[in-house]
Amino acid sequence: MQGAQRNSLRLLQWMMAASLALPIALFGIASTISYTSTKDIADREIERTLDVAHEHALKVFETIDRSLAEINEVVRGLPDDIIRAREPALHRRLKRLTDALPQLKSAWIFDASGRSLVNSLASPPPQQSFADRDYFIAHVDQNVGSFIGASLTPRPPYQGARFFGVSRRRETDDGSFIGVIQASVLPEYFESFYARIGSDPGSFFAMGRTDGVLLTHFPRLDRDLRLDPTGPVGQQIAAHADHGLMTVAWPSDGIERRIGYRRVAEYPIYISAGLETSAIRARWYATIGQHLVFGIPATALLFLLLAFAFRRTQHLQLEAARRREAEEALKHSQRLEALGQLTGGVAHDFNNLLTVIRASVDLLNRPQLTEERRQRYITAIADAVARAARLTSQLLAFARRQTLKPEVFDVGERVQSLHDMLATLLGPAIEITIWLPAEPCLVNADASQFETALINMATNARDAMQGMGKIAFRIEPATTVPDSLAHLVCSHGFISVAVSDTGIGIPAARLGRIFEPFFTTKQVGHGTGLGLSQVFGFARQSGGEVTVTSEVGQGSTFSLYLPRVPADLLPQQQAPNTAPAAAGSGMSVLVVEDNIELANFAADGLTELGYSITLVDNANDALAELVVDSDRFDVVFSDVVMPDMTGLDLAHAIRDRGIGVPIVLTTGYSEALSQEGSLGFDLVQKPYSIEELSRVLHKAARVRRLRHGAAE
Repeated sequence: MQGAQRNSLRLLQWMMAASLALPIALFGIASTISYTSTKDIADREIERTLDVAHEHALKVFETIDRSLAEINEVVRGLPDDIIRAREPALHRRLKRLTDALPQLKSAWIFDASGRSLVNSLASPPPQQSFADRDYFIAHVDQNVGSFIGASLTPRPPYQGARFFGVSRRRETDDGSFIGVIQASVLPEYFESFYARIGSDPGSFFAMGRTDGVLLTHFPRLDRDLRLDPTGPVGQQIAAHADHGLMTVAWPSDGIERRIGYRRVAEYPIYISAGLETSAIRARWYATIGQHLVFGIPATALLFLLLAFAFRRTQHLQLEAARRREAEEALKHSQRLEALGQLTGGVAHDFNNLLTVIRASVDLLNRPQLTEERRQRYITAIADAVARAARLTSQLLAFARRQTLKPEVFDVGERVQSLHDMLATLLGPAIEITIWLPAEPCLVNADASQFETALINMATNARDAMQGMGKIAFRIEPATTVPDSLAHLVCSHGFISVAVSDTGIGIPAARLGRIFEPFFTTKQVGHGTGLGLSQVFGFARQSGGEVTVTSEVGQGSTFSLYLPRVPADLLPQQQAPNTAPAAAGSGMSVLVVEDNIELANFAADGLTELGYSITLVDNANDALAELVVDSDRFDVVFSDVVMPDMTGLDLAHAIRDRGIGVPIVLTTGYSEALSQEGSLGFDLVQKPYSIEELSRVLHKAARVRRLRHGAAE
């Protein structure tokens, strides 16, 4: 009996010991897993935060580099006395630049002695030398590209926050040093950004140069700090130069942190982000503390809670992974939707045009074809090509990659001239009203693109009314303009072209997307979604704006705003140019085209007209031909978009070398021309005809002969 009791007590003791030992062992294992998981989560958070900080720093320095390049282009080739003479205007330009970029404190242009020619802070600048500053000294002996200096204190009489300089060398064409262009960057701009993204306790950020000089630090330091290349941080970076993750006692305060670092592209800059290891441990303690609160009353409950916590953690991680997969799937579906709208709409329109072309070609190949039918099929092919070019121009207009051909015209007259075509396009069930102003409303814009924009707005209104209703066109000088145009200085104001309909209106949720490319509410294959996008691109590229107001069930009003020009700029009306192709009469043309099929087409067509053609497939060979003997060519005809050296680069090189051969450019797409214009060169827009090309070449060569005759 006692033996059985003792056995029962012993068994109870073993169970009590087991009830303590087993939960403790499980708790130890769970604690280890939790600590490892907490560290892994912290590392992932550090990597994500570092991604944000790195992307931010890269964009900031790229923006500063572009700004310095823009300033350098403004003063390139200008002697110091001219820059001083233009100081008030340059000061205002630099001030606008720094006001637009919150990361900049100021922008400077220095001469070779370190004195400020222009800056954004004071006009005129005090006669004071900055030749001892690091951002100046670095450029004196050689061109080091963009130099990023150390953190500096403003020199009296200039005041304010500390800064570090980003500078570039000013030099002559032969490489001689003539000064420095510098932008003063505010470290506190980065610190404010880090404060926003580093809201977690123990967050840490730093940005420094590759030589160990720190530029910014969060939390903020009250002294300068330079990292020792032989210290733990320097050794880690030396071992893994591009990026890495380390646990180290930071030299500025001795606090141990988990820190990730990454180099900013080609810049000599590192971005660091991290967390204090005590903060990471605090997270782990918080997690373990929650387990202990529920585990102390009963070891059995502790065991169940630990098991539940472990399973719950796995479940939460699984749910997070599923959520990420769902988000990626949603993004992928949105991209596929946009691609589907593009391929459906554009393929539908282009297939219609290709069908006309293919059918016309097949019919042209039939024997015993009458001249009247042959001309009809040729005209059908030409019309199909023109419609395809207009569809392509809509894509380029939205992307602002199209070279516009501005001319001065009266908006009211142009809209009135389109009345009959609009009536046919919109149908008899739509009533058209046109309100014209009492005074001329002149603009300087691409008339063809303006007509296309007007037709797109009218077509959009027709579809909104399902082919039945009223459309009103109102042209008038704009008494008020959208906020996006308020910053533009236009002495003659703007012209407003408002297109109002009585359609179903646009829901507020869709107003923000109507100008997006390929966004359409039509069925797949019934529209490209490029109509309103073309209106948007044309307005912005012409220096104007397009707005929309709408109420569901009450219709919509689209308002196109274009800069107004004075009446005295309206040219005398001329008869349309219907001149035939100009005979070559032995004129020598250097054709530069990398597309062999297009090059042969142009060469064959011009040869039949009597031109002497020399064909090369790249700009370097063309330049070599001109350097050897430029007198044997009457004109250069070059494509713009070519590998290595573009046609625009070739034209500049010909001008820079003083070669007197005129240049005619051709393109169907050029970002450089869309932003800068043709820069004084004659331009033939693709697709072009041989007749049009011959007239432009003949005109360019004739202008050269007239200049030579006047010089003699």
